[in-house]
Amino acid sequence: MLKFHTNDTSVLTTFEDFILTVYVIVDELYRRYAPPEVTQRRNVLDARLTDSEIITISLCAELAGIDSENAWYSFVKRNYRHLFPNLCSRSCFNRTRRALLQTMELLRQKLPSAFMMPCNRFFIVDSFPLAVCKFGRARYCRAFRGIGADYGMCPSKKETCFGYKVHAMVTLEGYVTTFEVTPASTDDREGLRDLVDGQHGLVVPGDKGYVGEALAEDMSGQGICLMALRRSNSRTDWPRPVRQLIFRLRRRVETVFSQLTEQLNAERVLAKSFQGLCTRLANKILAYNLCMVLNSIFGEYFRIPY
Repeated sequence: MLKFHTNDTSVLTTFEDFILTVYVIVDELYRRYAPPEVTQRRNVLDARLTDSEIITISLCAELAGIDSENAWYSFVKRNYRHLFPNLCSRSCFNRTRRALLQTMELLRQKLPSAFMMPCNRFFIVDSFPLAVCKFGRARYCRAFRGIGADYGMCPSKKETCFGYKVHAMVTLEGYVTTFEVTPASTDDREGLRDLVDGQHGLVVPGDKGYVGEALAEDMSGQGICLMALRRSNSRTDWPRPVRQLIFRLRRRVETVFSQLTEQLNAERVLAKSFQGLCTRLANKILAYNLCMVLNSIFGEYFRIPY
């Protein structure tokens, strides 16, 4: 995540500079990796905003902390019309942004290699709840019922929520490499199987939600070393130095989730459809990863100028 310093230590002095920086990075990734079916789709040349501009506006909204699509669109229209002179209607903008969900996911996957981010075989796995409404109103929620949303227990918060669960794998540097959204009742171990599908040679520390002999055997057969903290009733346990190492490594994923939920408001669901929910979540994770890249490029911490 972007770190905050005082104004005199900022690399980017204005939010306008920040928008332009994000646009340059996004446009380069888009030109290099966007598939032909997206770049050459029908009527794409007639669009008032380019795909790179739409993705840039979406990412800057997440980093500015403005969750309301209406409020952010009005803010851009009022203050940054000179950067986007051909700004389209709000409904057209939102439709195109949701249609670019797969493209934004592709850009997120290509971002580390494009900027030579450090990569190793150590990844930390964890999950966090994504409630679509307050528990008391769950029985009245119709927008997501029937498309995966259900009741699930969040052990860390010691509460039951209605909605989904986000499973993610994070590098030791804090970069989110892969994630998926499942019903809230999905076991963390099933989420891990999906995250590491087709991969091998990884070392994956995890918490007590990933214990189990069957899972450990499956991971071992796939060439993955799963280092899960044992429960109190487990037959075997890791030596104390190994447990301390797992605790230290897991602080990284906890910090990442804290930044996603508290600074980027990942747990605040304002979407009215599952596609809208996935688009907002993908935007937030791509925005977070972009911050990691910017910190790496500038070689120092800097604040988002407002």
